[in-house]
Amino acid sequence: MRLVTTPNATVLTGLSTATLREWTSRRALIPADFPPKGKGSPAGFTWQTILLLRIAVTLRDRFHLELQPHRNLFGSLKSGLRRTSFIALWGKALRLQGGNDWALIEDADGTPLNDDAVIIRLEPHLETLSIGFSLPRPVLSSGQLELFPARSIDPPHASGGLRPTKRQAATSNPGRRLA
Repeated sequence: MRLVTTPNATVLTGLSTATLREWTSRRALIPADFPPKGKGSPAGFTWQTILLLRIAVTLRDRFHLELQPHRNLFGSLKSGLRRTSFIALWGKALRLQGGNDWALIEDADGTPLNDDAVIIRLEPHLETLSIGFSLPRPVLSSGQLELFPARSIDPPHASGGLRPTKRQAATSNPGRRLA
């Protein structure tokens, strides 16, 4: 299970530290997966909780909804997301139908809605989580997952070449000893 701490959670959600603490601790709107052990220690968050926090930010900022009345909905969403793999969410949207009713639907699904609903596309949120948690992204060939996700490497040395190893640096500079 991959976790991020409070400082990384603020970056991934766009919330201030104070707002994140209020939503996850004081008001317990969307509780942290691992609460802080004490004053000054960070909380731990899974990708599901960060996704929920991003959805809550969208509901607050874009639709100007008061979040506290939807606390039970967030609990229901959290338990549903725990049973869903990250990769299975790609190409999906979240349909909020009121109360605790929600469903994952195909993002490109053009079927008419029978009732009123708020639709939130998940892909922009999943893009951010994919980078922040180093989680896999969907690939073009169906059914195939990335075995080794791409990771950044150190940039070349300032001289244009690769950085010398300790042994190479020591042999090129006789006055320097190996550690």
